[in-house]
Amino acid sequence: MSDKILVVTTESIPGREYEVIGEVFGLTTQSKNVIKNIGASLKNIVGGEIKAYTEMMAESRDTAIDRLRDNAVSMGADAVVMMRFDSGSIGQDMQSVAAYGTAVRYIK
Repeated sequence: MSDKILVVTTESIPGREYEVIGEVFGLTTQSKNVIKNIGASLKNIVGGEIKAYTEMMAESRDTAIDRLRDNAVSMGADAVVMMRFDSGSIGQDMQSVAAYGTAVRYIK
């Protein structure tokens, strides 16, 4: 059901009237395993993209959006407007991602 929740970064949904329900969040904190951390440390010496961390960030983003949608469904929402991301590091090898926005219900 939550995959049917429209999530937009815009302030409004063209052609739809809605009422605001409230704020919604999707949070995740992830890390890579020790082997990938060692590989990332070696890559850091020579420079360039660290693909394991890029993949981790993509996974984190997708998980955060899925959890945002689940939160919206639990509140009876039809959509989420003004969705944004925030991220930060926790320690040396953990990354936290938050997706947040405003849950809305369509006025029929």
